[in-house]
Amino acid sequence: MRRTVAAILATTLVLVPSMAAQEGTLKVANDDSIDSVLEKQVGQRVTVTLASGTEITGIVRSVGEEVVHLSELSGKEFYDAVVSLDEIAAVTIRVRGK
Repeated sequence: MRRTVAAILATTLVLVPSMAAQEGTLKVANDDSIDSVLEKQVGQRVTVTLASGTEITGIVRSVGEEVVHLSELSGKEFYDAVVSLDEIAAVTIRVRGK
C-alpha cells in the first residue's frame, strides 16, 4: 500500500510541473489567423473582442469557415454565442495562473 501511494505521489510530482509549463505558452506562427488561433483553443476559455469593442468571453466549442461557437459565456453561463470571424478584432487567451 505504501509503495502504491509513493508511486502515485512521485508520478503526480513529475507530471504536474510539466503540465503547468505547457499551459503557460502561446505560440503564434507567421501564417496564423484569427480562426487558426481559435482552433488551437477548442475547449479553452477565451475572450474575443469585436470590431465594435464589445468583449465576449466563453469556451471555444468549434470553429467554422465563417463563425466561432462560444459556450458558457461569462455572466450568461446558460447561453451560447455564434460570432462571425470577420467581426473579431482580437482574441485574449489566459496563459499564466494567478
